[in-house]
This record gives sequence, C-alpha cells and structure tokens, in this order.
Amino acid sequence: MTLEEGIIGQEYLVEEMDLPLAVHIRLRSLGMTRGTSIKVLNRKKRGAIIFKVRGTRLAVGRDIAACIMTKEV
Repeated sequence: MTLEEGIIGQEYLVEEMDLPLAVHIRLRSLGMTRGTSIKVLNRKKRGAIIFKVRGTRLAVGRDIAACIMTKEV
C-alpha cells in the first residue's frame, strides 16, 4: 500500500521509498527512514497528504506519496 492510499488516523510503517535522490535524501534527513512509524493526519482532495513522523507534521504531494510504500501497524 502507498502513503497516498493511507486512511486518516491510521498508523503505518515505511517499507521503501522509490523517489528521486534529492527527495529521498530530504525525507531521510527529516527522520523518515525504513521502519519509521507514520500517522496520516489529513488528505486534501487534490493536494497534499499531511502526516506525522517522529513528532513532526510533514506534507507531501500526491506524486511523492504514491512512491512511498507502507504497511499497516
């Protein structure tokens, strides 16, 4: 399942990220690594997916969220 498909209020574990190198490095520097727990906070209809990682709220576009593979906790 991808982060884009995540349900609001649900917790997931990051399995892998198939992103361009610059985006991958940026997310990794913000604490989003393999095995990290994330919680989906909000999903905009045409915009961002807002989620919580290690106590910090992050938002990514749907194109990036579609490249982040997760599994339910």
